[in-house]
Amino acid sequence: MSEAAEPQLRSAAEAVAYARALHGLVTWLGICDGNMQEGSFRVDANVSVRPLGQKEFGTRAEIKNLNSFRFLERAIQFEVRRQIELIEDGGRVVQETRLYDPDADETRSMRTKEDADDYRYFPEPDLPPLVIDPAQIEAVRNDMPELPSTKRARYQGELGLSQADALTLTSSLASAQFFEAALAALPDAAAQAKTLANWMMGELAAQLNRDGLDIADSKVSAPQLAGLVIRIADGTLSGKLAREVFHTLWAEGPMQGGPEVVDALIDRQGLRQISGDDVLGPIIDQVLANNAKSVDEYRAGKEKAFNALVGQVMKLSKGKANPQQVNELLRKKLG
Repeated sequence: MSEAAEPQLRSAAEAVAYARALHGLVTWLGICDGNMQEGSFRVDANVSVRPLGQKEFGTRAEIKNLNSFRFLERAIQFEVRRQIELIEDGGRVVQETRLYDPDADETRSMRTKEDADDYRYFPEPDLPPLVIDPAQIEAVRNDMPELPSTKRARYQGELGLSQADALTLTSSLASAQFFEAALAALPDAAAQAKTLANWMMGELAAQLNRDGLDIADSKVSAPQLAGLVIRIADGTLSGKLAREVFHTLWAEGPMQGGPEVVDALIDRQGLRQISGDDVLGPIIDQVLANNAKSVDEYRAGKEKAFNALVGQVMKLSKGKANPQQVNELLRKKLG
């Protein structure tokens, strides 16, 4: 890393973490698209080693034009080994520019730089000192979007999300914007944020991956995903039925509208979850009457028999029975 970057990084892993954070920041702010293969974002790494306990840094070698985080890590790891082996064999590290060859997994000398003069630094008389008004700096700062680190802290503090959840949801500006658009459509964002996060990182992420899409191109909109979360929370949908609704929305989408689209689909396909003793009771009674052997086995202490009875209730209800209520009523009837 250049001295202008200030941090003194102690390992390849730290350097990659720093570069990833910088990459995330510039793409978040829209400074560049961050495409490393096309050259929108490249990394140079200055690498030096020193014996344990020595205060002075060793002579550095500069590895130029690294176009992936994986290559950055591998290049630094190789260069560290090369310099240590060279010193231990009695050699001397020279200040130079090197290139990384990913096929050979090694760095190779490009040109040497004996001292600062070799960098061709010289003053430019036609360029006056650049002085930026503090008011201008503050105006730019106020115009910037909420940065990832601040947003993560807010998600953890206000919504009770874990550090891992907050990190995933802020992995890109598009992801954070989707999450917040869905949050805005929830009646109780604080209580339902975790369920929403789970759906984004689970079912939605998997579907986007299968179709090779970015979240900005999701066929289920943020308000529609919020509609699913709402109907899970109020008991209208079980997890299984919610996944069925989600995949139907995906197959038919993208479409205009928010939570009301979810409600219309639930009604159209008759997917409302069955709840209540008056509806579930007769179904459970029928299952018990038709599965006397499983009833006897459960009462003999075989817990697997209970799971089999639950499965029969769900089958008879075509997957619409409220699983929690089924478990409660079934145990009650079995005594």
